[in-house]
Amino acid sequence: MANQNPWPFVHLDARAVAEALSRGQDPQAVEQGTSAVLYYLYTSIPDLPVSADACVLPSGILREIVSRLPIKDAARTAVLSKRWLPVWRGTPLALDDTNLRPRALAGRAPVRADAPVLTAAITRVLAAHPGPFRVVYLIRSYMDGHQQQLAHWIRMLAAKGVEELVLVNRPYPIDMPLPSSILNIATLTRLFIGAWKFPDTTGLPRGGCGGGAALFPHLRELIVCCVFMENRDMDFLLAGSPELETLGIQGYKKGPLCLRLVGQRLQCVQICLSIVETITVVNAPLLERLILWNSLDDSCIRLKIDHAPKLRLLGYLEPGIHTLEMHNTVINTRKVVTPSTMAPSVKALALRLRFGVRNDAKMLPAFLGCFPNADTLHIVSEKTFEATGKLNLKFWQENGLIKSLQSRIKVMSFCEFRGDRSELDFLKFFMKNARVLEKVDIKSAMGCFTSIDELRSKVLALDPDNWASDNCTLAVYIGSVPECWNFRRGLDVSVGDPFAPY
Repeated sequence: MANQNPWPFVHLDARAVAEALSRGQDPQAVEQGTSAVLYYLYTSIPDLPVSADACVLPSGILREIVSRLPIKDAARTAVLSKRWLPVWRGTPLALDDTNLRPRALAGRAPVRADAPVLTAAITRVLAAHPGPFRVVYLIRSYMDGHQQQLAHWIRMLAAKGVEELVLVNRPYPIDMPLPSSILNIATLTRLFIGAWKFPDTTGLPRGGCGGGAALFPHLRELIVCCVFMENRDMDFLLAGSPELETLGIQGYKKGPLCLRLVGQRLQCVQICLSIVETITVVNAPLLERLILWNSLDDSCIRLKIDHAPKLRLLGYLEPGIHTLEMHNTVINTRKVVTPSTMAPSVKALALRLRFGVRNDAKMLPAFLGCFPNADTLHIVSEKTFEATGKLNLKFWQENGLIKSLQSRIKVMSFCEFRGDRSELDFLKFFMKNARVLEKVDIKSAMGCFTSIDELRSKVLALDPDNWASDNCTLAVYIGSVPECWNFRRGLDVSVGDPFAPY
């Protein structure tokens, strides 16, 4: 069941307006900013694994029925008959605070005045059920006036063995302290925290890897959204989660992120809308996908890959902006790519490139050379406000052919196409050399073409009769609205290629 109606808009009450003004902030700007934060946060929350439409099954699986019902419906089964009476208390339950909102409050955005009603209901449920809790979603309340209740809830969840916990503080404020007792829930298999200030882990013993007992010995998925935390706190979490398979970071706060990836079971890492300084893949033998999307300050991210032998999907790299280091060798235009600087396991590669910036474009062959077996290439053409040199067909020919381009790449998408000369010359060079190319999708940037016919006529300049591949299909699309990266799609390993534009 998808999380319906996340109420993405924030309406500051008188107290919050006064607080914003005391900080020299425009209350309207605060409303808009926190609404944007909530939009990204709520659209990232995983679906609650319960169904309001669960049907009646044979008596042998009554517990399974109750465990998959929303909390109110699960509790109501106790009045059905004597047979059902003990089932609710003896079944691991799924608690979603959305289902605890009074009917009078349904359909409207929550305000601080509603919080006591909802917090009281949550407290009653947690106290009434002996546990364990299979999954708990606490995502709809302002918690700044109820910090004692929150700390009490977390202590109860730790005592009653919650497995999946999604805990979101509905801002404002966005940096409310998260109780340190969150670190005591050793039964967690999934943890999603959003809009908090993470507890200081300075001085706490590091778990795993020789540091004693693991902090979260069963945790397989960790998602951190809009959380104020230090790099040492992130290191603390990762070191204490030896079973971690999925790591998602969105809107990382408190300075640039310096991330070291060391995990025997880590399979998927995604970092979005964050200020990132370095990402070092130290030892991740099972890592299959590494996704970077939209660094907030266009900083020069340093990506260093030491050991990731199963890395299959990588992007978005930005040649000319990102620094790529393969096995202690920094990749640049002067380095000859050798087997020691290659990642032969990568099959799908996504790049963002400013074709109008000569130095950026010159880095493209060097980056592509590091991934000789990539058969799928996605390129997003970044808008250039000031061109820095001519980029024509001769430029690409002089920079040499790329083996993967000639003999490996079968699928290519080109997004944010504006029809610039530099884009057309690259595409023409690409098409004339990609011998096994099977499919090309070109999607225009918004507002650059008035019709699909105008776009198609522009693409005809690529001279399809002279393409290297005789079996290639071409599709063109008009970009109608700006699209944002789908965070949940990126984390879903069942989606083979989350970079695909369609």
